[in-house]
Amino acid sequence: MLQTTNFHHALEIANAVLLGSEQSCLQALFNKQPVERLAAGESLFFEGDAAKHLFEVVEGNLRIFRIISDGRRVITGFLQAGDIVGVSLKNHYLYSAEAITDTRVRRLSRKAFEAEVGNSPALRPEVFARLRDEMAAAQNQMVLLSCKNAEERVCSFLLKQLHRDPGHGRSNAIVELPMTRLDIADYLGLTIETVSRMMTKLANKGILVSAGRHCVRIVKYGMLVQLSGDDDEYDGDERGLLAYAGRQRQ
Repeated sequence: MLQTTNFHHALEIANAVLLGSEQSCLQALFNKQPVERLAAGESLFFEGDAAKHLFEVVEGNLRIFRIISDGRRVITGFLQAGDIVGVSLKNHYLYSAEAITDTRVRRLSRKAFEAEVGNSPALRPEVFARLRDEMAAAQNQMVLLSCKNAEERVCSFLLKQLHRDPGHGRSNAIVELPMTRLDIADYLGLTIETVSRMMTKLANKGILVSAGRHCVRIVKYGMLVQLSGDDDEYDGDERGLLAYAGRQRQ
């Protein structure tokens, strides 16, 4: 458990991933650390390993997952450049981290991290703010898995990936999907066949088109929002949704 802070255990279930893309005091802790490289498919750490380090993703993509008792893999998050992973409330990691693509990371010892957080008035609020964001993301994931149907899950996933880029557009925005369809299925609690069927369905509706091997282009953003079941979450998209509803009535 972190000795300088008193975080709730639920944060560990949420992967303890600290999100953010802008340069921050927290990320500055990693700047002087050497860059390490992981090949696609290589593990950064395994569930049960001693939690001695935290890592900043400099480039590339990681998947966070657990293996449940029957041997199935459950992916609980995807990380990209700017994300920090490895914060543990216990003496061991409660999940595994693995590179999806060739990835570069920086490593910081847990002892150094705890000392810096304990001694820095600027760092503590940032850490808590990011952990609050992660708890909110964990709650959204619980809603997705417990209440949404397959189409809503896939649409919600595409929106989440799109909104990870602060400069994203609306319609005609490109969504990068470096993970495999199996990864997406294990994240959404679906089969790979269902994910493929839902993506084809969205393409047939004209909501998206392929934009390369690992990218799709969102053609009808308003429709994607409506089909995700998260209309209230995207207040700024009201005009797009109204336009879509009007077309449906024609």
